[in-house]
Amino acid sequence: MNRIAVLGSTGSIGGSSLGVIHAHTDRMSAAALTACQNWKVLAQQCELYQPRWAVLADESLKGQVSTALFGGETELLFGDDGIEHVARHPEVDTVVSGIVGAAGLRGTWAAVEAGKRVAVANKETLVVAGPLVMDLARRTGATLIPVDSEHSAVFQSLQCGQRRDVKRIVLTASGGPFRGWSMEQLEQVTPEQARQHPTWDMGTKITIDSATMLNKALEIIEAKWLFDLDADQIQVVVHPQSIVHSMVEFVDGSVMAQLSPPDMKLPIQYALTYPDRIQGISPQMDWTEACSLEFEPPDMDAFPAIQLGFEVAAQGGTCGAVLNAAKEAAVEQFLVGEIGFNDIPRACRAVLDHHQFDATPSLSDLLRMDEWAREETRRWTSSAFSTSH
Repeated sequence: MNRIAVLGSTGSIGGSSLGVIHAHTDRMSAAALTACQNWKVLAQQCELYQPRWAVLADESLKGQVSTALFGGETELLFGDDGIEHVARHPEVDTVVSGIVGAAGLRGTWAAVEAGKRVAVANKETLVVAGPLVMDLARRTGATLIPVDSEHSAVFQSLQCGQRRDVKRIVLTASGGPFRGWSMEQLEQVTPEQARQHPTWDMGTKITIDSATMLNKALEIIEAKWLFDLDADQIQVVVHPQSIVHSMVEFVDGSVMAQLSPPDMKLPIQYALTYPDRIQGISPQMDWTEACSLEFEPPDMDAFPAIQLGFEVAAQGGTCGAVLNAAKEAAVEQFLVGEIGFNDIPRACRAVLDHHQFDATPSLSDLLRMDEWAREETRRWTSSAFSTSH
């Protein structure tokens, strides 16, 4: 029995993870579920899955939420310490890292430090601290298996050859809701428009990241550390059907790809059962229906965020932590109308260029730089808002 802690169980990744667990109760169970503030949904999940632990990351809820709501079999914990406790516990075999943003770093770090299998859905962990996390995994014997559809596709395609024979990987991108738009058109984008993704059903912040293609920038950086690649071994191609999730090209010219209808339960299930493959609950390809698969290069002028990803992947050091923090802060400002859509990558560029680069930071250095970059982005966005008005 694979005992699983789902960090961020009330989010989209968490919900899909629980769907996989529910379909395979003969081989996996939910040992722990965590949420930030959504205690009502968390309590409902606990009633259904009866985990040993539930964790609310928001410590201010302690004393305000009745533990009786979570059932007699579930112990309710609070704060980051509670998340770290379940991530490290010997009665947890696998940790699904599904907390969105840099907030997911602590739980993932604890799981890697404890030598767990980690199903990595939180790309920010490797964007912020990729070299440190991968080095820690080598020392503790932890196994990191990607859940992002693109990185799962690369992981699966890599099984077809030797790592030394990899020429490059190709990350596919749907292009988001504004594929084909010019930079001038993008200046007028509203938060409501940016929330509408044509293919995937994701949370608001991830959907905005897809619209700016900053999510692809983060995926470039994550891929560098996860698969031990040089930045120039990574390429991005726009594929609006979201059927080919990514590809690996080998030195002999062979290209291996993973295809499936877009559904996150498939990569999640593979991460939980690897190296086995079992009957899945995701939609299957229908080969009796005609279909076309399109590929085109991304518009780097309209979506400069992609170039940021390549630059940060090449530079390493503190750049990933700064880019991610600036991105998160800028998206927050966009959603409340303080800045425009195109100002999100502009803010990231400005803060990146202004920061004091450190090639070999410690984890505490990265966390400190994260705080600095968020504050610096707020100053930049405040100035941009004042100028535009």
